[in-house]
Amino acid sequence: MGQTPSTPLADCLNAVCNGRNDCVAFPDHPLYQASWVNRYNLDIPVEPIAVTRPDNAQDVSDFIKCAVANNVKVQPKSGGHSYANFGVGGQDGELVIDLVHLQDFSMDNNTWQASIGGGTRLSDVTDRLHENGKRAIAHGTCPGVGIGGHATIGGLGPSSRMWGSCLDHVIEVEVVTADGSIKRANEKENSDLFFALKGAGAGFGVITEFVVKTHPEPGNVVQYSFSLSLDKHANLIPVFQQWQDLISDPNLDRRFGTEFVMHELGAIITATFYGTEEEWKATGIPDKIPVGNVSVVVDDWLAVITQQAEDAALWLSELRVAFSAKSLAFRADETLSPDTISNLMNYIDDAKRGTLIWFLIFDATGGAISDIPMNATAYSHRDKIMFAQGYGIGVPTLNQDTKDFMSGMMTTIKSGSAQALTTYPGYVDPSLTDAQASYWGPNLDTLGEIKSKWDPNDLFHNPQSVRPAETD
Repeated sequence: MGQTPSTPLADCLNAVCNGRNDCVAFPDHPLYQASWVNRYNLDIPVEPIAVTRPDNAQDVSDFIKCAVANNVKVQPKSGGHSYANFGVGGQDGELVIDLVHLQDFSMDNNTWQASIGGGTRLSDVTDRLHENGKRAIAHGTCPGVGIGGHATIGGLGPSSRMWGSCLDHVIEVEVVTADGSIKRANEKENSDLFFALKGAGAGFGVITEFVVKTHPEPGNVVQYSFSLSLDKHANLIPVFQQWQDLISDPNLDRRFGTEFVMHELGAIITATFYGTEEEWKATGIPDKIPVGNVSVVVDDWLAVITQQAEDAALWLSELRVAFSAKSLAFRADETLSPDTISNLMNYIDDAKRGTLIWFLIFDATGGAISDIPMNATAYSHRDKIMFAQGYGIGVPTLNQDTKDFMSGMMTTIKSGSAQALTTYPGYVDPSLTDAQASYWGPNLDTLGEIKSKWDPNDLFHNPQSVRPAETD
């Protein structure tokens, strides 16, 4: 449905759509916010100038040319799960290119490389890889997340310590650049752009197709879950210390992935081991992990993915809600000291939380992710072994007490560190004052130079995306 009365931008976008339904909508559409914008974080209002839904790369190119001609910023949307609503611009007045119709999939049975449309959700990625040779890649556990945002920012999940991040599986892309050109990018062709797209993609183009390497699905998988209910979080001090000691081991078996999740009533430790129960026991990990439920063996890869999706839904569901999110990343020399662990747990017990629905999640990283040099891709957290993510959810609205509680947890952690802790752009925090340096660290200057070459006018823009390098 087009906009009335017409504007130059609306006329241009409508001309590209050429009468197709479900192709473009404007703010006067009666279901614009609910069905087209569909914000993930209801605490952050955003109104794009229009939302488009291209059918192919040529549509994307034409929509971009409309934006350029009308001096409008652009952001692609794949799954739309940005904590700060960056997939719909993160600020008013941007043109959204929603890739929901880009669902093509094919598998090369000789190379086992898969081509995946830029709007494909992770649940569909899993299913299509399974159906085409029982293949798999590393990715996160939330089924509704889109590969377009996930594989261009990092893409971390339980199998990442074994296989690397989601973006480490990407070997080539089809991308539409700021001048509307449709390009291929890989390590040999447009390699500088490829570098930027693998970690900072939203600032550099719209990826319409990913080509990824795949692995055979794992056979046996051991899943471990330890649920602890308690009257105060201070009782978690020795438990968390034991878990952190385990994941800090530089020789930790890479087939092992784990999270430590704190919530209002206690904590849950989840763990996944890609191997048999005998192999699991032989690692020595069961003797070092906090005592909990008996591990179970699940032979079916899809069953494991389903269980992990259900677990993820407990922390932050697919429902659109108002929430506050904070995160931090830790090198081996930046993990929480005993005093910091104690201060954190006591802070949680004493703080005014403003909600009963909150989580503080620590997850182990490193392993295969750390094998790749820091300057090989835009992703800059290859030296990290752990992330912390805090979420406070408002029902129905988010109050200041909850925002302060989230900030206070991170402040307590940071106050115990001699280093300036950074964070991962996949866990975006709109309140950061120097977000780009925190997200991309030592790669930021290089990214700025690449941005100046490929997008000098900063067409692909959100409040925390990479900016073009300043020229003399």
